Amino acid sequence: MAAQSSDSQATAKKEETPLTLITKTPEEGFQLAVKLSRKGVTTTQKDKNVLFMLREVYSRDPDALIACSQVIAINFQTVAAANNYWRDQK
Repeated sequence: MAAQSSDSQATAKKEETPLTLITKTPEEGFQLAVKLSRKGVTTTQKDKNVLFMLREVYSRDPDALIACSQVIAINFQTVAAANNYWRDQK
């Protein structure tokens, strides 16, 4: 029963933490962009066996790697815009 309680607490904590694109620094913003990109892949392909099987293929494909970089760049543009390009930092 303790495991169920800790699972409930983890779910409650997850629900309490609001999702945000706001970060303190551009580096944190880039890390968030990478995280968003990775989450997009795991949300799209829920079967971990397929996901890991395909990784061997796309990790050696330059076009696939460039496409991954493009997705990260687009996500970083979104995060940067949400943070007013960190212009308000002092």
